[in-house]
Order: sequence, then C-alpha cells, then structure tokens
Amino acid sequence: MPIIVVALSGFAGGILLRSYVAFGWEVAALACLLAALFVAARLRKPRFGYMLAASFCAFFALGIMRVAAFDTPPPPAFASELRHRVSYDGIVTADPDVRDANQRILMRVTSGGESTNVLVVAPRYPKVGVGDTVRVSGTLLVPQPFVDNGRVFRYDKYLQREDVRFIISYASVRTLSRAPWYAPSALLARTKHAFLDGLALALPEPESALAGGIVIGGKASLGEELRDVFFRSGLAQIVVLSGYNVMVVAEWVMSAFAFAHVPRRWSTVLGASTVLVFVGVAGASATAVRAMLMAFIALYARASGRSYEAGRALLIVVFLMLMWNPLSLAFDPGFDLSVAATGGLIWLAPRIETLLSFMRNAFWKNALATTLAAQIAVLPLLLYATGNLSLVAIPANLLVMPLIPITMGLSALTGLLEIVLGSFAPLLGILIGFPAYIVTAVIIGIARVSAALPFASVPLPPFSFLFVLAAYVLLTYFAASKRFSTTLQLRFAKKASI
Repeated sequence: MPIIVVALSGFAGGILLRSYVAFGWEVAALACLLAALFVAARLRKPRFGYMLAASFCAFFALGIMRVAAFDTPPPPAFASELRHRVSYDGIVTADPDVRDANQRILMRVTSGGESTNVLVVAPRYPKVGVGDTVRVSGTLLVPQPFVDNGRVFRYDKYLQREDVRFIISYASVRTLSRAPWYAPSALLARTKHAFLDGLALALPEPESALAGGIVIGGKASLGEELRDVFFRSGLAQIVVLSGYNVMVVAEWVMSAFAFAHVPRRWSTVLGASTVLVFVGVAGASATAVRAMLMAFIALYARASGRSYEAGRALLIVVFLMLMWNPLSLAFDPGFDLSVAATGGLIWLAPRIETLLSFMRNAFWKNALATTLAAQIAVLPLLLYATGNLSLVAIPANLLVMPLIPITMGLSALTGLLEIVLGSFAPLLGILIGFPAYIVTAVIIGIARVSAALPFASVPLPPFSFLFVLAAYVLLTYFAASKRFSTTLQLRFAKKASI
C-alpha cells in the first residue's frame, strides 16, 4: 500500500506541474535519472526508502509525459477559421445541457479532413438529441479563462479535458436527420427523457427538476435563485448524479436479490450490471462514469468487508482515470471532489465513527460519521475553488441525506407510472406524484431555511493551493495514524462521560 500511495503521489505531482507550467522533456529526463540513481542505491543497500523514492521519481516523470502527450495543439483546419462565421455539419455526442436562456450542445464536426469536438451555445429551441445530425452556424471562438469570486477558472482547460477546443456562440441550429431509433446511445437518451417528461407531468417546478437531478442526473434548470439556495446551504451536490445516488440503485438491486436468496457474489455482480445500465441511461457523461466507478469501489468494499482493499482499489482507479485523462486532476473540480469524498468515506469515516463511540444509536452514529467524513474530505477543495464556507452544510446534509433514497424511490415510481398510465388518466399522475412532491418540497424547504440562517455562508478571500495540500497532509495523517485517532477517541470519551 505505501508504494502505491507514493507512486500515485508522484504521478499526480508530475501531472499538476506540467498542467500549469509548459516545459520541455528535460524535467522528465531528470526525474528518470533520479529514479535510476535510487534504484542503483537500492541495489547497493536494500532499503525500502530508496524504492519509494525511485517509484516517486519514475511516476513523476510518467505524469509529465502523459500531460505532454495529451495537451496537443488544436487542429490547424479549425484554428485558421477562428473569429470567422462558420457552418458545420456534425453529430450530437452528448445530452444537451438546457439552461434558463440557452442550451449547450456538444458536437463532433469535420472541416478540411480534420475532426474535433465543439461546444455550441444556441437558443433553447429547436431541441436536439444524442445521435442527431445537425447543421450549426455561428462564430468560431476559443474558450477563455475567466475570474469568479477572485479566482481564475481555466475554462479553456476545463473543456479541453473533454477534447473540446472551440466554442460556437450565438449559434443557429438546424436538424438534418434524427438518430436511428435502434442506436444504443439514442435509445438510452430517449428512455431518460421519457422518464423526465413523466416527472414533469406529475410534479410541478421546481420539484420535478430536483427529482430528475437526484434520480437520473437530469439537467432541467432549478433557476438561479434556487441554485444559490442549494449552494449556500451546502446541498449543491444532491442535485447532480453522484456516486451516492448510483450506490443507492445498486443497493436496491442487491437487497432485492438477497431477499430472493441469490448468493452474495451474484447479487454484487447483478448490482454492478444494473449500475452500468443506469449510468448509460443517465447519459454516460464524464460525471456519470466517474460516479459509476466510485460506486463500483463502494460495492467492492461492501462485498469484501475490507476498507483497506477498497482504498487500494480507489487509488488504482484514480491512476487509470488520470492515465486516460490527465487534465481532470487540475481542471475538473468534479473529479477532485468525487475522489476526495470517496476517500473520506473509505478512510475517514471509520476513524470518525470510533470518536463517536459515546453515541448509542447506531443509525445516527453512522449517518453523522459518513456526513462528517464526506464534508471534511471535500472542504479544502471547496474553499479553494469557491471561496464559500457553508456553516450549515453538516446539519443540512444530516437532515437531507436520509431523505435521498426515499426521494429516489418515490420519484422513480412516479416517473415510470406516469409513462405507463399518464396518457390514459392524466389526473392519476398527479395523485401518483403527490408523495414524491411532498419529499422534494421538504428538501427544498430545508435548503431554503438553512440558506436563510444568519452567517449560513461566509465568503473567504483567495488563498494559495499550498494550504489545500497542507490540509490533505493533515487529513492523511489522521486517517493513517492509529495513535493519533486513539488519543482523540480517549479525549472524546472522557468529555462524554463528564
């Protein structure tokens, strides 16, 4: 395990350095030379420290080379058309992100024998779907970084991680042909939208948008005011598809098979297969795939009963994901938060639960431990990225998280029954959706009340990323040090007995 941690740390360090500083092959060559020297020293004196240092340097060089190979210049055929009026035919490759004033469409287009992905910002209508062939016209631009809350967000690199190098803003879109009904991606997308349409018929706004976001990652807009409410209350993560939501689906399936006396190993396999289909219906976006991988790790931990093995699996999955897309580490906050939250649940939650041994109720002890672990694990990154410290996040999450499985179950039942029965008995859909409406309204009410409390959200000035690294070093020490956590446990137990 230590050598995996050191190797991944070196790999991540190389990726971060090359992501922010452009340089040639000399640094990677120097790191390889140092690795060779440490290997030679290891051959002369068999010390484990030499092997750790060699692993760090070798993977540091690998991280640099991987970013250099990934960070290629944009296609010349498109670069020559920058700031010109262009017209391309292409295929929609992802579910459009429909917002209050526009929709954002990811397309694969071809020009001059070269292909690339472009992000099209167009009016909400006409609607397009995954696999449709469309013609887009507009001005070709390069995405630019922008400043948000005193922090520079590298929007260009954020899009480049999905191989999107250009934007067509204020575009006009015309559908040339619809995707064939039998195309797998189009079929999954239509299934998703049929479900979301069923929710929209049975539930009013914004409850239907919230239900769609919780159940299947729907992108219907909550509105600027409500988005700010969820942000201030520390509940923004529940309105998007996450590893927790995907894990709930897997656990439902596993529980059903356990009730049918299916062996544990087979129920785990069937749960993972259901997750795969569910993520496909959700759109198989980078966020959904990341949630699926994190859920697979949680399933593995549940099946094996060993958090140590789950932690090793997490490290290996992170390494493979960064090998596939190294820019995710520096320029995809969702990736970093997802990994941090999963690591917190694996390593921090057991430690925190031991500190809460004075609590008698096992359910609330587990709920508090997992909530604290996830919130603490993502806090340094959230503060660095947003500059927003939510003082009500922990109590708000404690109130809301037990409602998420109930919301998912009732909303899923509402959407499915509305698809089947809505056309025959429209009023029946409203009755079917009433329980889902109640629970989603309660969640929105908790978010509004939490956000309205005095000092619910405290803005922080920008600070160096070194503080983030220092915070995670301390969290790692707390998670790894049995002596430190035992001392804290004794102090907590002593205070609880007073």
